Amino acid sequence: MLLHLLPLSCPRRPAPALHPDCRPGSAGGGPWARRAGGLARRRALRRTDLQPETPPRRGRRGGDGHDPHAGGALLETVRRLLLAKEEADAEGDEEEEEEQAQFPKRWAIVFLCFSAFLLCNMDRPAHRLLGLHDRSATNDQAGQIASSRIQSREVNMSIAILPMSAEFGWNPQTVGLIQSSFFWGYLLTQIAGGIWADTVGGKTVLGFGVVWWSIATALTPIAAQLGLPFLLVVRAFMGIGEGVAMPAMNNILSKWVPVSERSRSLSLVYSGMYLGSVTGLAFSPLLIHKFGWPSVFYSFGSLGAVWLTTWATKAYSSPLEDPGISAAEKKLITSQSTAGEPVKTIPWKLILSKPPVWALIVSHFCHNWGTFILLTWMPTYYNQVLKFNLMESGLFCVLPWFTMAVSANVGGWIADTLVSRGVSVTTVRKIMQSIGFLGPAFFLTQLSHVNSPAMAVLCMACSQGTDAFSQSGLYSNHQDIGPRYAGVLLGLSNTAGVLAGVFGTAATGYILQHGSV
Repeated sequence: MLLHLLPLSCPRRPAPALHPDCRPGSAGGGPWARRAGGLARRRALRRTDLQPETPPRRGRRGGDGHDPHAGGALLETVRRLLLAKEEADAEGDEEEEEEQAQFPKRWAIVFLCFSAFLLCNMDRPAHRLLGLHDRSATNDQAGQIASSRIQSREVNMSIAILPMSAEFGWNPQTVGLIQSSFFWGYLLTQIAGGIWADTVGGKTVLGFGVVWWSIATALTPIAAQLGLPFLLVVRAFMGIGEGVAMPAMNNILSKWVPVSERSRSLSLVYSGMYLGSVTGLAFSPLLIHKFGWPSVFYSFGSLGAVWLTTWATKAYSSPLEDPGISAAEKKLITSQSTAGEPVKTIPWKLILSKPPVWALIVSHFCHNWGTFILLTWMPTYYNQVLKFNLMESGLFCVLPWFTMAVSANVGGWIADTLVSRGVSVTTVRKIMQSIGFLGPAFFLTQLSHVNSPAMAVLCMACSQGTDAFSQSGLYSNHQDIGPRYAGVLLGLSNTAGVLAGVFGTAATGYILQHGSV
């Protein structure tokens, strides 16, 4: 009665041997046969692991013409495929471990850009400690020189300006002319540098900029000896070199850094400018005291050659051009950035027709208006309002730069963390820029309510610290809204920003002179 439950291909026979079609593991052998087949396969694999391979014997076939060792040959093939797969997986794991052990190439590029901006600002602490190194200068003279300058963080004249003024007989008006000559080249090359970087590649343009301003820095003492016209030309040349640096850097990072790491990479690079000012303030007085003021220009200028040797051999405009980058890192970068070829033409009409572009330009102008006024007139505030002497004023002027360097990196990590957690990039940029605008406004308004110099200095430091959050706001937004034209966009907005520094600083001086009661 139960015969219909047995497989039709297996006739009833008392012999223990099974039909070839009902061997363990065959498709028609039922559950017991499948379990037995699995056990047989596992045993076969173990035997092949422990015993030497033996070729299957031929000539012995079952009654139906099938080779009884065909299953063993199949198992041997499967075993070899499994071993090959295990070897491939092991090799892949080894390659992944090597890639993880290798320092990411994109962060090597970021560090080189950081060091370039560090060099760029090392000889710019200039006016803030002018009176400290020439005892013949009075407080009034130092204040006149400081007030006569059209300053920004791009000023390239070092602390040596006052000894130079004493040696060559420059009055405050001449010093202001020398300082402003930097902007003749700097303003003209912002947009040009962005076009060049986007069409040629950031590596060439940034390398050119560093070499150009390093040569101009080293030639400054010679030009000063030759006469004022030569010094003005060298200063303008210096502005040309530094004018192309920021657009070129922005172009490179737009291709090398994925969106999830954009804020902290840009913050690190810009913090090089702040730390460069601190470094210059620390080493310039020592060099002047021991070797004279020309040593500042020769030493800082020669560092550019050291940087260039590393940049020329290690840097590339995009990861697609780098033969040494790992496949995993290249995939990560290209999936989140526009690591393509340089553009051929700049669509000016399209760029200038976009409201986000103009919002970026206006934000940059407003940001620099307040920042440059604060940094330029801070020594005067310390000296005339808080009654600090020039030495104390100079020391406290280091604090904002250091605070900005720390805060910029903190803001970068916060911004990237928000992006990685799913917050939209637009929202993150607005949050960080709001802190960059409202933070300084709040702390500066508290200055009228504090009664101690210590609290005043703390408010100034907090103001500059929150201002540095803008590095994760407007300064990162160029790559967000137009990554292929990041250099041009930064050139446009930074031109407006520099004009804000020039006009804002001059307007503040006029207000202090004619508007005070």
